[in-house]
Amino acid sequence: MLKYTYTWLLLGLLFIAAACSESKPAGDSEAQAIVDAAIKAHGGQKLDKSIVSFRLRDIQYRALRDNGAFVYSRTFADSTGQRIHDVLSNSGFKRTVDDVDVELPEERKQAFSNSVNSVVYFALLPYFLNDPAVQKSYLGEAKVKGEPYHKVKVTFAQEGGGDGYQDEYVYWFHKDRHTMDYLAYNFQENDGGSRFREVSKAYEVGSVRFQDYNNYKIDDLNFPIDNYDRAYEAGKLEKVSEIVLEGVQVRELE
Repeated sequence: MLKYTYTWLLLGLLFIAAACSESKPAGDSEAQAIVDAAIKAHGGQKLDKSIVSFRLRDIQYRALRDNGAFVYSRTFADSTGQRIHDVLSNSGFKRTVDDVDVELPEERKQAFSNSVNSVVYFALLPYFLNDPAVQKSYLGEAKVKGEPYHKVKVTFAQEGGGDGYQDEYVYWFHKDRHTMDYLAYNFQENDGGSRFREVSKAYEVGSVRFQDYNNYKIDDLNFPIDNYDRAYEAGKLEKVSEIVLEGVQVRELE
């Protein structure tokens, strides 16, 4: 569970750094075209000016995006029953406890910011794969469960890529539907490791595609993530969790 939490925090670092960069995303043209088609197939263009809300593990999230401006929030009750409300925006991070502002050290502000960011990042994928720090490369074609896929590798530029710029990700995009059906990633913190996710359920809300996932791992810490599709079909993966969004709502901004 600790590795899982750290990984989400690390993804938040990547996302924050990318949002602050003004350069264009890098990568080969074939990978770029595949990602562009996937974002379109998932209805990502509607997320540029939108409010998305959902629940994940008893925490309520809300993501407002208005082109370059954003306000993300989460609300939950802690172990003592206090109402925690976190808000992350272009202006920074703020926490209230039972509607009272709380002063936090910078280290905790950063950790909470990353946590909020990473949840939104995963929930809205593949929307963020055109962020400026993203570097894309085409790995070729593959078949998973008899279906044809394009494999695209994603890394992050050191400048603008955050503390996790060394981490790698691989996405499997269906050749015909252009949907993102599988993804894998590795991480370096807490002795390292990797994960593989398969879509367990897909549905549309407000013309935007959302997906729930089964989350898998493999014992080999040095396993190359671009081979996860083969290990998955060979039954060599261990399921570690499920990622299920509840009560998803989407509202477009005028």
